Formats: sequence, structure tokens, C-alpha cells
Amino acid sequence: MAATTAKRSKFVVVGGGIAGVTCAEQLASQFPSDEVVLLTAAPLIKAVTNFRQVSKTLEDFDVEEQPSSVLEEKYPNVKVIQSAVKGLQAKEHKLQTESGEEFHYEKLCLCTGGRPKLFTQDNPHVLGIRDTDSAQEFQKRLSKAKRIVVVGNGGIALELVYEVEGCEVIWAVKDKAIGNTFFDAGAAQFLIPSLSADKPERALPCKRARYTTEGAAPTCSPSTDRGAWNQSPGSAGELGSALGPDWHEGIELRGAQEVSHRVHVEYRCEVQTVYTRDEFTQSRQSPQPSSEPSTDTGLWPVYIQLTNGKTYGCDFIVSATGVTPNTEPFLQENNFAVAEDSGLRVDDHMRTSEPDVYAAGDVCTACWEPSPMWQQMRLWTQARQMGWFAARCMAADVLDEPIELDFCFELFSHITKFFNYKVVLLGKFNGQGLGQDHELLVRCTKGQEYVKVVLRGGRMMGAVLIGDTDLEETFENLILNQMDLSAYGEELLNPNIDIEDYFD
Repeated sequence: MAATTAKRSKFVVVGGGIAGVTCAEQLASQFPSDEVVLLTAAPLIKAVTNFRQVSKTLEDFDVEEQPSSVLEEKYPNVKVIQSAVKGLQAKEHKLQTESGEEFHYEKLCLCTGGRPKLFTQDNPHVLGIRDTDSAQEFQKRLSKAKRIVVVGNGGIALELVYEVEGCEVIWAVKDKAIGNTFFDAGAAQFLIPSLSADKPERALPCKRARYTTEGAAPTCSPSTDRGAWNQSPGSAGELGSALGPDWHEGIELRGAQEVSHRVHVEYRCEVQTVYTRDEFTQSRQSPQPSSEPSTDTGLWPVYIQLTNGKTYGCDFIVSATGVTPNTEPFLQENNFAVAEDSGLRVDDHMRTSEPDVYAAGDVCTACWEPSPMWQQMRLWTQARQMGWFAARCMAADVLDEPIELDFCFELFSHITKFFNYKVVLLGKFNGQGLGQDHELLVRCTKGQEYVKVVLRGGRMMGAVLIGDTDLEETFENLILNQMDLSAYGEELLNPNIDIEDYFD
């Protein structure tokens, strides 16, 4: 389709996920008389709701899927256009959409998120869970399944293996402990019993409507986002927005068996081969039984051979091995600097290497000199922070005003929930980048709480808090003010001392 007459807009934002929508909202509120164009490949956008500033840097919020009309009603100067981007000519400040429109912009922000790293492409028995549609497809397949294999060790894998009931789960992780992205082996050991314990009843029914693209009645099923719309040109099956904590709320993840939890973990292994039923029969291999009893009656639709030599038959395989920055189709015809992790390199003003092009969320890689207590992780909280700060930087540039790096980049902080436990991560929570030059203090009460503190030279550098510890604000302050805690030693985590009063 030939491009129509070019439209001019001061601000164009690409991506209807959390980074893009937050960026568009901030620009719209700062420039109420200027049009802000938001391009999204999907019919629903993600909006932050119930935002709560827990402490100086910790924030908690929900994310709802909403029709774009909700955003346009809230901000009359926002124009949402449902179309993927086809091409970008950054030097000429123009881009084209798949629907044939062309836009000339003054400032552009790319918030196109990431796409799933599937370990194999185009296999009908391998499902990647990325967005609402793929989560619903997973639910549909699971309802008839007796055994599934989950590959991956990130946030979605962690939630999946805990939430699934009525189905045997084989969980293949490449690390020596579960949740390696978030925890050390000690925290993993604290959480492991939850996989076999009965789950508590859900305390509260969900209260938020979720809109569906078929025009059906709203269903009570909130969804939470990690990133932004997948903008792969022409890939109709990849239009959705990345998932994050709470994605499983309101959808029943139940298999075909009358069992609750049955999870078997295979550590330090990856996928070697995936066989169809016929290929497996011809290869004459026999599946290794797991350490837990399982019913291997008849043949399975698909078989997976792991690098530890074990082979499992199952109904289908879930690939939950993370995302890669979704930079297509921006790299063609342009000269973007790209980081080693394939993200668009951005400086401390969220600017890419191309003039007047900014980026935020999963698609970008922070390449400024970071604070000693901050690191980038492709999480929904950072997507919101980056989208908001990118808009502030775009505004400062237009108004020719100086702007400092925001305080949210001073200390890494993330609040979430795993295995029904509240989880707070602060600073260098896993000793990232500290080498051997640090010590750990740990307090653990089985089934109740796990507290880990990372110290270097007597000063707190990071912490992991699992359970209702109420220590997050105190520890945040101790990390930020770098107080010398050498004199307190292990008393720092003495449960009989009210540490909050100690450092009030």
C-alpha cells in the first residue's frame, strides 16, 4: 500500500505497553496543546492503575489492559493509531506504518519491548507465553494435559510452575537453583517446599475488568505487564504486550488430572532435542522416569531430550527463557548503536545514537555509568520508570532545559510476588559486580520469611526480603546513606531487635 500524505506531529511514541503508554501520558500532560501520537500493533493498550509509592524508590502498581479510547478520553491530545511500524528514516525524522501512513516527528520514543527467546521456532508443540493471547492459548491446552515440560528460570517460569494444578510439571532449569535471576541458592531452598505444599485460597476476588479484543463482555481478569508491544512486522501472532507478575490472576491453570502440585525439577540442563511422536518411535529411545511417580501410559505427542541425558514425553512444552529486545524494523536504513544484549544503547537522557530518537523499556540498554547500587533488569517497574523519564527528557530538550538523571536510577528496587510470598529486591541483591569482596548475613524462618543482606566494607549494598518482613524502608535507607554497620555484626538481623527503631 502506498503511503498517504505525511502527517506531522511533535511527539511520536511507538509501543502500547507500559513504557510507551507511560511516556505518551507524561508528554500529553506536559504539552496539553500538542498532539502526541501513540502507535501500537495491538488493539489494547496497557495502563498503570493503583500506583503506590511504597518508599523512596520502591513502587507498587497494577497494569490493566484497556481499549485505546480510554487513554484518548483521559488525554484529548493523545491520538492512538493501531498499526505496526514498517520503516524508520531517523535522519529525515519520518516513519511509515504497516497500514500505509507516514509520520514526520520532532521527537520519537521507541518502546517496542522484547520478543520471546523461543529455543525452537515453528514447532506446534512448543508454546511461548508472552501476552494475553498466548496465556489464554496455554490455559486451553493445559485443560487437556497430563504432563507439561517448562523450560526456563525467569519470572514467568517461576509463577507458572507454582500456579499449575492438575498436571505433572517437569521443570528444566540451566542453573543449579530455581529463580537464579532473582535469588541465591538459599532463597531457592526456602521457596522449594511451596511447590509441594497446598496453595492457600485466594483471599480476594479480582476487582478489575479486562477487555477482550473480540468485543465480548469484560471479564474479571487483571493482567500485569513487563514491557511493550511486540512490533515484529507482519507477525500477526506476536502483537501482544509482555507479561509480568499477576498475569495468571483470574485464569484457571488446571490440567486434566485430579492432582494438586506435582513438580519435578531438572537442574543444570538445557534442551538438546525435541522429537515428535513418530521421530521418537523411530529413534527407539525410552523416556527416563522422573524421581516422582508418573503414569507413562501410551505415547506422548512430543518428547524432549535434555542435555543431562534424560528424555521426557509430554503433552506440550512451554518455552519461558526470557526476551530479546525487539529492535526490528528500526535497524534497517539507520545507524543505531546496539549493545551486546541487542538493545538500543541509550545515554542518561534516554537518547539513542540517532538524533531526536529516544528509547525506553525492554527495547533499550542503559549505557550510562550507573549508580553503584543500580542495574538494569528488564522488569515492568523499570519499563514504567524509563517511559516516564524518557518523556521528561524529551520535554527538557524541546524546552531547552537541563535535566538530571532521576532518583529512581539511584537504587535498584523491585517488589513482586513469587509462590504467594511478597518479594522485595534492593540494590546489589545478589552481589552483582561485587566479586568476592562482600559478605552475606541471612535470617530464615521456614515457611515464613527469608532475609538476606549483602555487605561490603561494613556497608549495606543490597538485600533480598521474602515474606512480610516490613524491613524494606529501613534497608533502603541503610543502602542509600551507606552507614557503616560494622559495629552491629550479626545483630543486624537479630529477630529480637526491632531494627526499625534502631535506625530511626
